[in-house]
Amino acid sequence: MKEYQTENIRNVALVGHQSCGKTSLVEALLYSTGATNRMGHISESNMVSDWDDEEKGRGLSLSTSLAPVEFDDFKINALDTPGFTDFQGELKNAILAADGVIVVVDAVSGVEVGTELAWDYARICEQPIIVVINKMDRENADFDAVLGQLQGQFDDYKFIPITLPIEQDSGFTGVANALTQKAYFGAGSERAELPDEYADTVEAAHMELMEAAAEADDELLEKYFEEESLSFDEIRDGMRKASRSPELKTVPVFALSATENIGTVPLLEALVAYTTPPQDRRVDIQRGDETDALAPPQSDDDPLVAYVFKTLNDRFVGTLNYFRIFSGAISSDGRHVNANSGSEERFNSLFVMRGKEQLPVAKLHAGDIGVVAKLVDTKTGDTFIDGNTDVRVSAPDFPAPLYMLAVTPRTQADSAKMGPTLSNLSDADPTLRWRQDRDTRQTVLEGMGQIHLEVTLKRAAALGVDIDTDMPKVPYRETITGNAESSYTHKKQTGGAGQYGRVDLKLEPTPDDFVFESSVFGGAISQQFVASTEKGIRAVLGDGVIAGFPVERVKVNVFDGKEHPVDSKDIAFQIAGREAFREAFRKAKPVLLEPIMDVRITVPESMMGDIMSDLNTRRGRVQGMDTVGIKSVVTAEVPLAEMLRYGNDLRSMTGGRGIYAMDFNRYDRVPSYIQDEIIAAVAAEAEKAG
Repeated sequence: MKEYQTENIRNVALVGHQSCGKTSLVEALLYSTGATNRMGHISESNMVSDWDDEEKGRGLSLSTSLAPVEFDDFKINALDTPGFTDFQGELKNAILAADGVIVVVDAVSGVEVGTELAWDYARICEQPIIVVINKMDRENADFDAVLGQLQGQFDDYKFIPITLPIEQDSGFTGVANALTQKAYFGAGSERAELPDEYADTVEAAHMELMEAAAEADDELLEKYFEEESLSFDEIRDGMRKASRSPELKTVPVFALSATENIGTVPLLEALVAYTTPPQDRRVDIQRGDETDALAPPQSDDDPLVAYVFKTLNDRFVGTLNYFRIFSGAISSDGRHVNANSGSEERFNSLFVMRGKEQLPVAKLHAGDIGVVAKLVDTKTGDTFIDGNTDVRVSAPDFPAPLYMLAVTPRTQADSAKMGPTLSNLSDADPTLRWRQDRDTRQTVLEGMGQIHLEVTLKRAAALGVDIDTDMPKVPYRETITGNAESSYTHKKQTGGAGQYGRVDLKLEPTPDDFVFESSVFGGAISQQFVASTEKGIRAVLGDGVIAGFPVERVKVNVFDGKEHPVDSKDIAFQIAGREAFREAFRKAKPVLLEPIMDVRITVPESMMGDIMSDLNTRRGRVQGMDTVGIKSVVTAEVPLAEMLRYGNDLRSMTGGRGIYAMDFNRYDRVPSYIQDEIIAAVAAEAEKAG
């Protein structure tokens, strides 16, 4: 692939709900520009973007794919993002790396949850948006209805149709261009005369387009008032400014069918004309400890700032880092500093990717997107600089994990590799985490949903690590609700030196995690054995007393005891303190505590009743209800034990239209009937194991 200068590069992220046709649109763009000699289809598992075996098997995009499209001496870097809500991290990083967002909407289904998620993040990044209403050839396709939905859902934006459908449903044959007032039929790129019956509609759309363009620029507005006309170039320039304007928020809208390749060529023309050139991009950065912005224009002559928005781990190829150059340039065999790790990396193999195809390049200019292989100390979210600057691109705010699995290595060989492999996968995916849970003694893998973690485990297997999974245990806590005293004497005489120690103590609840104090007086227990007693008690805290969970919110006061001048030893008082604590704990009305989560659920308003009813069965406490656009939002406090598989249930209840977020709030008391079940289950498991 030849080198492209900054002004001839366009970067767009294709986003939208799953199955809206983003990947098919990339196929149409590639085919229309001669990059491929036939269009792939999802049913044939031969799509350029969905090249991974797991994507082929599921018929679903699972990660962002790069597909550069060459058109009229421009390179359009198309970032095909996954629409499934489990992969929000991929979506957010792709939008950050792009200079414009193409929101693909199904002409039958209309605005869906994935549409809203993508739109909201484009709004946060202040990215200009283009809407593509796809699948115009499908039964019940309705361009006007979807346009109305968009206007109702995002009422602070102005939607301006650029291409309109000529017929729709099974009769969809082409599009009418409101700018040129010409028609494009079939997959052709030649302009044709409009059918007479569309002349008035397209004329009205042309006037609306011209007015929207004029609003963006005072000179254009003045000319429009004087002459009531603007040139094609002036309209394009005005629309580009209008789409970037935070006040106007103008959105060009296109109709097409990706699978039939109808309406693709006008969209290609628009991506060159209406998308912001990369040198005009403003991006938030951290300069030292200060928040700043990398202001336009950017060029090769500016200091290097390149953001790593995706990392791919391959057992055979190694690590591939995808990066967007915001300023400066990168050449093969160059050396650049990772601003996050402080290490210097050598860029040996520099190329661009078209799906899985590697296209070597010698140099990439400001604004371009490329890939480098086999870096040593670089992960997703890092920034490359030239060494004499202190700049890091501000990474997106990623959602907290919602789904957990307990993981164990299948073999001893897997045990040694599991930790490093999970760390590498987590470095590549900012919405993925793993940790050792000290409370449950499990290794826990956390992500955005079941599909997300299933894909992660398949990737681990492809890297040579087989992992088994189980339901994660809830990290309950044990505490007391009353006061109690206990005395325990440890005495051992079996020949030789004996062991002796007596401890008298009392327990009471406290808001703190654990408090130990001694009020022993008169030398009943010397200070060294008070310390031994505390050591013995603390040894119990991690394993608990009634069900094997950590103890907290307990205050211990050792008030008396007895020691022997010969037989008292450290171990004797450790044992006496431990057993006295256990006895007192059982007397002090012990209870289990469970984590309570703050949950925010967003669903279509018509599904509100089902969600409320389901929350009641989960012991949820509804804190509030609100309406955002055409969606209802419920906030509730729900025990974590009831939310471990909520993502699957919510998807089933709402047909994939519901989403939720969850954060830890506090620990609260477990109801007695559930506590009895938990204790019985723990006892049964211990008996089975022993």
